[in-house]
Amino acid sequence: MDNSIEAPNHLHRSHRVGWLRAAVMGANDGIVSTASLLIGVAAAAASHNDIILAGVAGLVAGAMSMAAGEYVSVSSQADTEKADIELEKKHLEDHAEFELLELTQIYRDRGLDEKLASEVAFQLMEHDALGAHLRDELGIHERTNAQPLLAAVTSAASFTVGAALPLVIAYFSVVENLITWVATSSLVFLLLLGTIAAKAGGASKRKGAIRVVFWGAAAMFATAMVGRLFQ
Repeated sequence: MDNSIEAPNHLHRSHRVGWLRAAVMGANDGIVSTASLLIGVAAAAASHNDIILAGVAGLVAGAMSMAAGEYVSVSSQADTEKADIELEKKHLEDHAEFELLELTQIYRDRGLDEKLASEVAFQLMEHDALGAHLRDELGIHERTNAQPLLAAVTSAASFTVGAALPLVIAYFSVVENLITWVATSSLVFLLLLGTIAAKAGGASKRKGAIRVVFWGAAAMFATAMVGRLFQ
């Protein structure tokens, strides 16, 4: 082997999908929902104490909602995966020959010739039949499987951090400038969040930033209009 050949970049990011999705969604929701809530209440000419109270209540309720929602959602996914695993175990016990043919066909469909596909399927069945079928037939991988507790904790923690940012800004702002400061700082936070999340996932940082900023601005504008109606 020629040792002078430079190795390609093998830094893959698919193993980050579970926690990255939960963290980004939690932080984004924390910033957007709390900032929007603060702006909506402030636009209704509420007192500074009432605005902060609404923000704190929104932070607590939002964090619990995110944790519960993620746990239930990912638990459902995990239950489905477990059911598929048990079903595949039974198929391997009762219909091993058919499962071998099924795996062979999968490799043929991916471009291997009949002989090589059969040899690969046979050897993988001998080595780890269940693992081969979970990966290649069902698409279940150990590094991307559902983890309900991790998703729930990550979502709640990231929501709390995200929500705390506009809340702190609001706390130290006077009522007259609160909407401007909260809106501006929140858009900056969203810009940074979108950029960091895109970088961690290997995606376009510009697109990631524009996405979260656009929807965050839309949400804050909408709640400000609602607040004006109750002024």
